[in-house]
Amino acid sequence: MKETKFKFEKLIIWQKAMEFGEAIHALSLSFPKEEIYNLSSQIRRAADSIALNIAEGAIGQSNPEQKKFISYSIRSLAEVITCLHKANKRNYIEFNQFEKLYSDAYLLMNMMIRFKNHIK
Repeated sequence: MKETKFKFEKLIIWQKAMEFGEAIHALSLSFPKEEIYNLSSQIRRAADSIALNIAEGAIGQSNPEQKKFISYSIRSLAEVITCLHKANKRNYIEFNQFEKLYSDAYLLMNMMIRFKNHIK
């Protein structure tokens, strides 16, 4: 990994959120064309929002502000999970893809909740 210069780049939850966002983006490319402005766009924006809010909360914010931005990240992850359920129900993804991303989301959610609970 390259040298990190910003505090948030050292956070494992930010690194995991970045990886998760890229996996979701790659997955969304396989969705049908009629979903380009709907589910594809929604799941990408929500997945990107996870890491974006972690970074925003980590930059010179007070503890209440950090908690607020981590809460936004948690909500965005819940949105991604809901989009994954939609994609699964519409048969846009294989069940094993759903299971892998669902499991990754579960781990990330738990990491973010623990991180939020440790902010004083």
